[in-house]
Amino acid sequence: MARVGRARERDETAGSIQILVDAETHRILGAAILGIEATKRSTRSSTPCTPAFPYTVLESAVHAHPTVSELIPTVLGSLQPL
Repeated sequence: MARVGRARERDETAGSIQILVDAETHRILGAAILGIEATKRSTRSSTPCTPAFPYTVLESAVHAHPTVSELIPTVLGSLQPL
């Protein structure tokens, strides 16, 4: 959360964003956002959680600044296999 503009602005950088994606289908299986304004982001993160939407849709979306959601493309862009 230290990389989130809103969190830095309010000096509340504790927290994390974790997203689980299926390696074959690229479908988002789940997400956890802990920290400032996390409840506002949970609905936005779950929107593309259907077979019709790969994670790349959310990764390439334009996110408002400064908000927690602006870090989601960065998290998705740095996915690593479990």
